[in-house]
Amino acid sequence: MSEPMPEPAELAARAEKLDAADELAAKRAEFVLDDVVYLDGNSLGALPAHVPGRVEDVVRRQWGELRIRSWDESGWWTAPERIGDRIAPLVGAAPGQIVVGDSTSVNVFKALVAAVRIAGDGRDEILVDATTFPTDGYIAESAARMTGRTLRPVTPAEVPDALGDRTAAVLLNHVDYRTGRLHDLPSLTAAVRAAGAVSVWDLCHSAGALPVGLDEHGVDLAVGCTYKYLNGGPGSPAYLYVRHGLQDRFDSPLPGWNSHAEPFGMHRDFTAAPGAPRGRVGTPDILSMLALEAALDVWDGVPVEAVRAKSLALTDFFLECVEAYAPAGRVEPVTPAAHAERGSQVALRCADAGDVMRELIARGVVGDFRHPDVLRFGFTPLYVSFADTERAARVLADVLGR
Repeated sequence: MSEPMPEPAELAARAEKLDAADELAAKRAEFVLDDVVYLDGNSLGALPAHVPGRVEDVVRRQWGELRIRSWDESGWWTAPERIGDRIAPLVGAAPGQIVVGDSTSVNVFKALVAAVRIAGDGRDEILVDATTFPTDGYIAESAARMTGRTLRPVTPAEVPDALGDRTAAVLLNHVDYRTGRLHDLPSLTAAVRAAGAVSVWDLCHSAGALPVGLDEHGVDLAVGCTYKYLNGGPGSPAYLYVRHGLQDRFDSPLPGWNSHAEPFGMHRDFTAAPGAPRGRVGTPDILSMLALEAALDVWDGVPVEAVRAKSLALTDFFLECVEAYAPAGRVEPVTPAAHAERGSQVALRCADAGDVMRELIARGVVGDFRHPDVLRFGFTPLYVSFADTERAARVLADVLGR
């Protein structure tokens, strides 16, 4: 005989107890929030409260008063590597391997073409995640054409069997953007390495939400955005990881004066800078980059493991509340139940998902909709509470029961 479903009062009381015991609860006060339940931080993170003041200083004093002197005196020139080193602990990387700048798309292109060049002429096939965010697929197809390779889309589960001595590079997403499925980075990276190919991971939906372990698991190259769980702001610059052992072989398809060994030498011939700076291209986008640097302050003293523990607790609780509240048969979870296979979002299949999400937003619960029938709810542990989670499920059930 099945257990009776918990009542709303019981779940609301449990949410209150969980919030009282939450070691990350104080972090919520460091963000600009209102009465809306914001579950779209997997698309755009909330604003850290201290960022506007820091950006005002950048604009008024560093740009307005110091002007050109700020490249040296305010540290503008070294910002891409300095901020990269701030991100490094969040993805399990030692210093000196991450450079910040450009968009995720540009960095995917740089990483994938460089991966093919590292692999060498004897390997003529690129594997790409068939379930990837569309841009990654577009770039992989273009990179294959430009490098004279064949592109082969496969699901992450198919990668081990698809690898061979023809494989040059493999581009994979750590977390599926639609379903929230977490792919097995350690075992897939090991399989790629054993085949003699180069791994490229897209971390957009995992960095800042769960441990990644780039160094620990021997990832070759990785890219990611900073405007989701890292809260860098709309269009904030992305980052590129090149592991130490590959840096002298990283041949960027976009060499620029910022990635030159002597950027102010204005030499006609290109000589790549040593280390992570060879991933740079042109002049850094300083305003958004320094907004990101300020936003990263909220991570000071926060263990990623604690973030992961709360993420799993939040998503477990949301799934329980949805099961208890929602009318039978109206929604179906597509995010895996197993913790080892779940990122930090919950995706629900719903026939009228677009209309449901519009109504949810009108009622103060903000998630998003992915065509054709997926409701996505992102759980950002630094500022989402268990009370938020229970309320979101309750409002969703009310909308579904109209």
